[in-house]
Amino acid sequence: MKCHKYALSLSKFYIYKHLSMKIVKLLLIACLFTLTAQAQKKYELASPDGKLKTNITAGKQLTYDIVFNDQQVIAAAPISITLENGEVWGENDKPTSAKRKSVNTTVASPFYRAAEMQDNYNELVLSFKGKWSVEFRAYNDGIAYRFVSKNKKPFNIANEEVNLQFNSDAKGTVPFVIRGADGNYESQFFNSFENQYTVKNLSELNKKRLIFLPALVEVENNVKICFTETDLNNYPGLYLSTEKGENLLSGVFAKYPKTLEQGGHNNLQMKIKERENYIAKVEAPRSFPWRIAVVSDKDIDIANSNLSYLLAAPSKVADTSWIKPGKVAWEWWNCWNIDGVDFNTGVNNETYKAYIDFAGKNGIEYVILDEGWAVNKKADLMQVIPEIDLKGLIAYAAERNVGIILWAGYYAFERDMENVCKHYSEMGVKGFKVDFMDRDDQMMTDFNFRAAEMCAKYKLLLDLHGTHKPAGLNRTYPNVLNFEGVYGLEQAKWEDPKILDHVTYNTQLPFIRQVSGPMDYTQGAMLNTIKGQYKPNYYEPMSQGTRCNQLALYVILESPLNMLCDNPSNYVREPECTKFISAIPTTWDESKVIDGKLGEYVITARRKGDTWYIGGITNWHGRTVEVDLSFLGDKKMKGELFRDGVNAWKKARDYKRVEQTVNTAEKFKIKMAPGGGFTLKLQ
Repeated sequence: MKCHKYALSLSKFYIYKHLSMKIVKLLLIACLFTLTAQAQKKYELASPDGKLKTNITAGKQLTYDIVFNDQQVIAAAPISITLENGEVWGENDKPTSAKRKSVNTTVASPFYRAAEMQDNYNELVLSFKGKWSVEFRAYNDGIAYRFVSKNKKPFNIANEEVNLQFNSDAKGTVPFVIRGADGNYESQFFNSFENQYTVKNLSELNKKRLIFLPALVEVENNVKICFTETDLNNYPGLYLSTEKGENLLSGVFAKYPKTLEQGGHNNLQMKIKERENYIAKVEAPRSFPWRIAVVSDKDIDIANSNLSYLLAAPSKVADTSWIKPGKVAWEWWNCWNIDGVDFNTGVNNETYKAYIDFAGKNGIEYVILDEGWAVNKKADLMQVIPEIDLKGLIAYAAERNVGIILWAGYYAFERDMENVCKHYSEMGVKGFKVDFMDRDDQMMTDFNFRAAEMCAKYKLLLDLHGTHKPAGLNRTYPNVLNFEGVYGLEQAKWEDPKILDHVTYNTQLPFIRQVSGPMDYTQGAMLNTIKGQYKPNYYEPMSQGTRCNQLALYVILESPLNMLCDNPSNYVREPECTKFISAIPTTWDESKVIDGKLGEYVITARRKGDTWYIGGITNWHGRTVEVDLSFLGDKKMKGELFRDGVNAWKKARDYKRVEQTVNTAEKFKIKMAPGGGFTLKLQ
């Protein structure tokens, strides 16, 4: 009996002890949870209209999410910067201050889509130990953040953590890098930032390929998020990858080049042989690029976003009176292929005089001497081929009010930049088109800024071809009028007909690539084809879609330095179209996308002075649209319409020019053929 009582008492002891341990554990967990909650500071930042919000936490991790109309469209995920010494900005860091402000002002935006832009946002700045801070801004159309270093001593950044975590398997419309081996990031970092868009759910995207920016993701309720970056100054460009998690796009950066070797296209590039263990060197206190998420459930709001420009550093060029945007008679795409002349066309004085004559007669501001005027494979822009008399051509062009722009391979320009700019500026050259950078590591983005600065010093325009998206440089240095980073019309010279689909791509561009800024797309083809008729032809290239589709691209796409890609002979045979192209502005007082749907169609309105241009394009599905012109008020205006001809569905060059009076109080009804378009000029 005593043994039984003893056993019962022992049993109770163990039960009580076990229960006590559980209670202690629960209390410890509760305490830890409370301490963690206390350690995690939480902040909310809303847009001026209150429809867009971000919830920020700081403490154990620095995270943010994005909420649009009470729907979480990007889930909370960590962001951070890791220094080479192992220090991490964004982990176990408590803010020492949190400052807020609201801004509502206007920003001048010359040489672009509008004379000025509204800059209206709410801001939150979190500072940490006086060493670094993170800035968040909430606009009505997007959320942006950036890190800022206050460290006065030089240091290296090992990596920046960027995460876009979605709540479901969202649909992406993304451009993959086109070069390099799957899974080999190093080979993919050398790329031209040109590709069509892949449209698939995140789970179906190639996990071994890098995505370059801008990229777009659509979540529930038709909410779209276009992600890009701006103020990309002396810092590597951001790529995205689906490799690291479910429903996650995570950031990838090229490391800083350590060893380079001259090579690539005509010995005009620098190939990376070895890289450092860090992505960026920081010499002094500075801010880093803005990460931007443009958010809306209306496609046209995405296309109308100005955040890439607004968040860029202000202009560093005090006097901009010498900067003259305009159009360019361009010879490379049409392969110098003029007919009806008594000399051999090519890279020679006679051919360029013919282009200058054409430009002068049609009020075209510039002629480009593309690759070939400098001695090949020397990477030396001071060596001009004997067939070209540059001084003579510059004088000949000046007499006809035409300026000369010179093409330059990247390394030839980089290695002798100031001497080249000074020499050719004094000769009377108006600018440079620099090509084949094909990288966006820190060394290369720094080159773009230095090239812009040097060209501004010698009052030279700059067209950065063979480079990444604009990322705000056109605000900081407004003499940089154009950028490539687009799968433009040059692809029609050689692309496989089974692959090329410019018609669909062009209806995606305004909602993705153009969000970051202007593009050197090089439209203006006079040989146009319907679906299935296109074929690559190096000497007589053609475009996909109708003639009016090509004309409309001069309204749809933004190019302050805009090409006439076809040859003068073809334009002479098409006087109506040539007159329209020659007269259309390249910069605007006001711009707005007034209708459209990603990948289907887009209609854009732009104003210069008292004249409006309305342009529309469609994908391979013909459609009739009713254009709402009520934003012009109730008036009758003189209209000049270029529309697809009745038979444009089988003969792409069929079009009709019509002069008519347009009542802006009524919707303007227009039919577009498959791959078609229209332009309407209103005065």
